[in-house]
Amino acid sequence: MPLLNPRSYLFVPGTRPDRFPKACAAGADVVILDLEDSVAPADKTTARAAISEWLSAALPVMVRVNTSGSEWFRDDLTLAKKTGLVGVLLPKAERLEEIRLVAESFGPAMPILPQIETARGFRNARTLAGAQNVKRLLFGSIDFQLDLGMLAEEDELLYFRSQIVLDSRLAGILPPVDGVTTDINSPDRVRADTLRARRLGFGGKMCIHPKQVPIVNECFAPTDQEVAWATRVVEASAAAPGAAISVDGKMVDRPVLARAEAILSIAAQLRTQ
Repeated sequence: MPLLNPRSYLFVPGTRPDRFPKACAAGADVVILDLEDSVAPADKTTARAAISEWLSAALPVMVRVNTSGSEWFRDDLTLAKKTGLVGVLLPKAERLEEIRLVAESFGPAMPILPQIETARGFRNARTLAGAQNVKRLLFGSIDFQLDLGMLAEEDELLYFRSQIVLDSRLAGILPPVDGVTTDINSPDRVRADTLRARRLGFGGKMCIHPKQVPIVNECFAPTDQEVAWATRVVEASAAAPGAAISVDGKMVDRPVLARAEAILSIAAQLRTQ
């Protein structure tokens, strides 16, 4: 049973079909077979053929196609004829027309995840979030920095991250997914980046190495302490329906109860995985 709100999105280069099964066994909530950044121009056709041949309903994955303005985009859309795809990532998304083209090829039931990676894409993020088929936004922080000429990704990107969270909420779609941590040898950095994303309201994070996946999954899962707190809140509310109550010395109102119920719902779903 797939998670309703996937936490980890693991990229695999389309040129490495030997890694496809390994990625699917790495524990990521979503595996993405990549045709864009991780594939050199000379290898695009080979990568597409490898993905097309490997796809199977037995191991559902997503695919990241090339940008709509590239020479490979139209051919990437032919993957719509294959089984085993559960979503399409659209890099450097900027216009509704791009989403429409993907939706026309893959059908109205195929989730589309636009990546916000440019100034124009950011400006149009709320419009893109409200488009048909769009299930959530992904923040491509590295390409975004490049497009804006930025040199860091901490406080400098706070406004942009927060706005993408807001745009997603106003569009009524899943919380967005934060960009990758490029340092694959620093679990502390991955953890810090993931916890920051969660504090800001993101619902997941992209990964570029399998060893990042367990950290991301853990950081986006409710902790034992959060589950224990949520249980106390829900039980106290049930024991005094409609009455003003406090738990751990703090008032419990409807938003607090809703948060507690959401934590328990997520925890219950994770237990079934």
